[in-house]
Amino acid sequence: MWTAKAPANIALIKYMGKKAHNIPRNVSLSYTLDKFYTEVSLELTSQCDKYVGKEPLNPEAKKRFVNHLKYIKKIYNCEDFFAISSANHQILEDGSSGNFPHSAGIASSASSFAALTMCTFEAMGDLMGVPIPPVEFQSSVSRIGSGSSCRSFFSPWCLWRDKKAEKISIKIDKLLTDLIIVDDQPKKISSSKAHALVSSSLLMDGREKRAEIRLKNLLAALNNGQWENARQICWEEFWDMNALFETSFPSFGYTQPETIRILMEVRKFWQQNGDGPIATMDAGPNVHLLWQLGQTDLRSFFFRNYVLGNFSCLSQSIA
Repeated sequence: MWTAKAPANIALIKYMGKKAHNIPRNVSLSYTLDKFYTEVSLELTSQCDKYVGKEPLNPEAKKRFVNHLKYIKKIYNCEDFFAISSANHQILEDGSSGNFPHSAGIASSASSFAALTMCTFEAMGDLMGVPIPPVEFQSSVSRIGSGSSCRSFFSPWCLWRDKKAEKISIKIDKLLTDLIIVDDQPKKISSSKAHALVSSSLLMDGREKRAEIRLKNLLAALNNGQWENARQICWEEFWDMNALFETSFPSFGYTQPETIRILMEVRKFWQQNGDGPIATMDAGPNVHLLWQLGQTDLRSFFFRNYVLGNFSCLSQSIA
């Protein structure tokens, strides 16, 4: 049996819209969520490749998983068959382990395909007697299965442009993160379908340029300690992504009333305190909050006084 694990990631400059082979139409910048990860195992079996894991994947997701395994096997002309299993995990703040939902806009596709890629290359190395390829090559192969998975090979920050994802150094290199769960059910519109639909939006014109400008400004803000500027850039960026959804044909969206309520609480918090978290979203209804290490008291104050209602919160602390 072979086992590998890979982390999820959250993009601050978004990947939305793609060309063939999951090549992005614009640059993206992501922060790696090391304590949210997927573990994948492979075991030799007979007759055919199959998914046997306990994660309740739909038939299409299982097919994508198996097809990616076959894609890597073909590189080596490997004729062995494998049973695939996977599980999503979260390391909790007290050190214990929990899990996080799949297909809910929390980048489980990124972590799962990255882990599958790593695991398959390990298996090929053992069975075929070949060296495991460099991480850069593994990342590029993983992109074929799930575009954003190429970013999960690099921590804490990853820059992805065209076919190449790479680690990038940023002065602020450690963050506290919270993921507020509005809805943990699988999305009705998958990320893959969203990438196809947004090509019909008139707002795609100029999207590449907007992303480049925001990337330049965000890197400057993070490297110069301009946290409020960074927050504003990220705020504009995820609303830009949601505007693509709402102006596609047919239009679609992921935000729910509770999503808007949380985002308005974040904005009010900044207005009243002059400080706060960076808020962002993936293609889903849930809200990511990123805090600097020196904001622990502010973070506690926010959750005590500003987040209303009974929301589940998955946190990643630095310990």
